[in-house]
Amino acid sequence: MKKLILSAAIILGGLFMNAEAAISKKAVLNIVKFQDSYKEIKLDALPLEVKATLEKSFPGSKLVKAYVNPKKQYKLELNSGESQNQHYVFTDDKGVIAPKY
Repeated sequence: MKKLILSAAIILGGLFMNAEAAISKKAVLNIVKFQDSYKEIKLDALPLEVKATLEKSFPGSKLVKAYVNPKKQYKLELNSGESQNQHYVFTDDKGVIAPKY
């Protein structure tokens, strides 16, 4: 009798169990490269208006690198503050600061 009850419990337990295959999710990483047309120039090649705007708008910042594109728009890499945070400023050849070209 014990064997009958035990076998019935095993069979009923087997009916209610669902077998699932393990699903492994792979992470998808999309890499987008932004290619701009800026070319690095020497700091001496910057127009005086651009240098004056930097000194007036960002006092205490250090100009690290300068880039220019064919439209005479400048991308300037600045370090500022005690922690030397790096950020970029975009200007035109007259020194007008733009959000980004």
